[in-house]
Parts: sequence; C-alpha cells; structure tokens
Amino acid sequence: MKNMTKITCSVLTISDTRTLIDDKSGNLLSQYIREAGHELHHRDIVKDDIYAIRSIVSQWIAAPEVNVVITTGGTGFTGRDSTPEALKPLFDKDIEGFGELFRQISFAEIGTSTIQSRAVGGLANGTLIFSLPGSSGAVTTGWTKILVNQLDINFRPCNFAELIPRFNEA
Repeated sequence: MKNMTKITCSVLTISDTRTLIDDKSGNLLSQYIREAGHELHHRDIVKDDIYAIRSIVSQWIAAPEVNVVITTGGTGFTGRDSTPEALKPLFDKDIEGFGELFRQISFAEIGTSTIQSRAVGGLANGTLIFSLPGSSGAVTTGWTKILVNQLDINFRPCNFAELIPRFNEA
C-alpha cells in the first residue's frame, strides 16, 4: 500500500495578458497538482510586476496551511520578466539544484534555448517555492520530471514531501 502525504499548493501565473480562462500553464499545473492527490489552495494571476508578485507570494508563505507555491511565467530576459527578482529576496534558502536540473532536462528537449530559462527554487518561511517558465511545455517538464517526484512521500532516495514538517525546526 502506498503511503500518501497530501500537500497544499498554490499556483501563481505571472502574465500581463492571460486570464484564468486562457491560462494554459496555470490550468495545467492545477490539474497536475490535483491528479497527484494534492490540494490546490490558491490559484491566481498577477501582472509581471516585482512588488505585485512579491505581495501575493508573501501572503501565501505567511499562511501556515500552504506547503508549496509554484509560479509560471516571468522567468525570461525581457524588460517585463521579473519573477526571479521578485522571489529571491523572499528565500531563506535557495534550492540551486532546481534551476540547474530544470535547465539540464530542458536542454534535452529544446537545446541551447534553455539558457534563457531563469527557473528558480527556494524555501521561505517553511514553504517551498518553485518558479517555472510560462510555456505549457516548461510546466510539463518541471512537474513531470522534477516536482511530481519531490512532492511524493514515496519517491526515493529522498524527497521534499518528507521534509515539509521539519522546515521550520530550529
């Protein structure tokens, strides 16, 4: 029998043009979270603005019931792409391996274009935060090749799911 730990997740799409109706990436993430047996606690869209992004994510990491925040969008290099700059100051600890692994896996799929990805991960107030690019392909890669396993208590040799209760221990 499989041991299951239900994790509470929030999804934030960063976009100046998307709505909840046409947000493929946010909808896909929400679907993946539910299919994995986790709870979708919050779902929102925000303009690509450092302070607007930081405000929403700060509220979510302050909520004790939220274990994971996943963002999609705003990780590129245009003037409006500011997700890493919004999130990194919130991190108590960086998860360097997340962005590194995402780009390694993505390289096999899209070649050197992956160099334009600024996917980041971190831990803030006991909440895991992962930032993915805005394409549905990037969301699928990030979820199916990294996050689904790390949020599964049964994945071995180790996973984030088993650490969640201990993140705020002194």
